[in-house]
Amino acid sequence: MTRSEQLFEEAKTHLVGGVNSAVRAYTGVGGTPPVIREGHGAWIRDEDGRDYVDYVLSYGPLAVGHAHPQVVSAIQDSVARGTSFGAPTELETRLAATLKDIVPSVEMVRLVNSGTEACMTAVRLARGYTGRDLILKFRGNYHGHVDSLLVQAGSGVATQGIPGSPGVPAGMAATTLSAPFNDLAAAQQVFADYGDRLAGVIVEPVAGNMSCVPPVTGFLEGLRELCDSHDAVLIFDEVMTGFRVSLGGAQAHYGVTPDLTCLGKVIGGGMPVGAVGGRKAVMDYLSPVGPVYQAGTLSGNPVAMTAGLTTLALLREPGAYDAAVSATQRLLAGLEERAAAAGIPLATNQAGTMMGLFFTDAAAVSGFDDVAASDTERFKRFFHGMLAEGVYLAPSPFEAGFVSTAHDEAAINHTLDAAERVFARI
Repeated sequence: MTRSEQLFEEAKTHLVGGVNSAVRAYTGVGGTPPVIREGHGAWIRDEDGRDYVDYVLSYGPLAVGHAHPQVVSAIQDSVARGTSFGAPTELETRLAATLKDIVPSVEMVRLVNSGTEACMTAVRLARGYTGRDLILKFRGNYHGHVDSLLVQAGSGVATQGIPGSPGVPAGMAATTLSAPFNDLAAAQQVFADYGDRLAGVIVEPVAGNMSCVPPVTGFLEGLRELCDSHDAVLIFDEVMTGFRVSLGGAQAHYGVTPDLTCLGKVIGGGMPVGAVGGRKAVMDYLSPVGPVYQAGTLSGNPVAMTAGLTTLALLREPGAYDAAVSATQRLLAGLEERAAAAGIPLATNQAGTMMGLFFTDAAAVSGFDDVAASDTERFKRFFHGMLAEGVYLAPSPFEAGFVSTAHDEAAINHTLDAAERVFARI
C-alpha cells in the first residue's frame, strides 16, 4: 500500500468520505486520490514523492502557479503582522480598487470568503433590490452549495448523478427556475411565463462545472436584453472565469456587462476569498447602506488580500497572461493531434486559460447534454493513465482544467508525451 493510500484510509476514519470537498474522493473516476504534500510552479508532489504537472491548480485560483516566490514572500510578511482583525484595513480597499480597475461591471465591492458566499450574497441582493423571489439559473452551472442554487448543478453533483441534494427544502428549490445553458429560446420562454416575478438571472458566462463550455453567439447578449426589458438583475458568476477568460473576465472578453459579478479563487491567490461587485445602485442595497443584510468576520482578511493583490499584479505584468493563453492553445492543439493519430475522437474547448476535454466526435460541445453524452468511461481510463504518467487532471469529466503562467515548455511537452502514450493504450 502506498503512503497516499495509507493516509487516505486514515482520513476516512476522521473526515466524512476522507475528504473536505466531495469531488476529491474520486467517486467520478474510481481509485484512491494521491495525497498532495507540496507544489511549486506547474508541478505538485504527493506523499509518495511522485511529481505531476498540475492542471487543477486548486480548481483555478493558482493562475501564477504553486508557491510563487513573490506571493509566498508577501503572505509571510502579512502573517507576521496578524492574520485577522475583524476591522477595516487598507489592504481590502486596495483590492477593491484593483477589481474596479480591471472588471468592467464593478463600481462597488463587498468582499466575502468564498465563491459560494459571493453567489449567495448576489442572489439575496437581487431579490432585495427587485422585491421579487424567483431566480433563473442554467442546467450544469454550479454556483456553490447554496440551497436555492443547488438545482440541476454541474461538477460534483453531476459527477455523482444527483440532480439536487437531500436537505434542500422543496419550497426553497421552488424559488429557482432552470433552463438549458446556451438555449436563449428557453430563457425567453421563462421570462414570458415568469418575467414579472423574476428577481434575476445567474449564469456562468463560460460554464466551468460541466468542464469548459463557452457561450454560443448571442446567448449572453440575449440574457442582458431580457433582464433589461423586465427590470431583472443579471448576475455573472465569474468565480472561475474571472482573470481566466481574460484579465477582465468573461464580461470583458464577450463585451456583455452584468449588473452584479461574483468573484473568487484568483482574487485570493489561493487563499479563501470571494467578492460581489457591480452597479452602485444595486450594491448600495447591501447593509450598512441598504436593507439587505450581509456580514462576515473573516471577510477581507489581510492575508487573503495580500495574496490576491500580489497574484493580480503578477498576472498584469506585460505578456504574462498572453503567454499562459498561448500555452493553453499549444496544449489543446497537441492533444487533439495525438488523439487523432491514435484514432480517438477528442473535442476540446478553450476560454483563455480554461480548457475542457471531451471524448466525443460531436462537432461542438455547447451544453450539458453534449458533455453528458461524451464517453465518460474513456475519460476515466485517460485520467488514470495520465495520473500514472505524472499529469494531474481534475477527477471528473465535468470539471474544467486550467493552465498557469508557470506552465512552461517543459511542462507542456511532458503532458503531450504522456498523452501520446496513454492514447495508445485506451
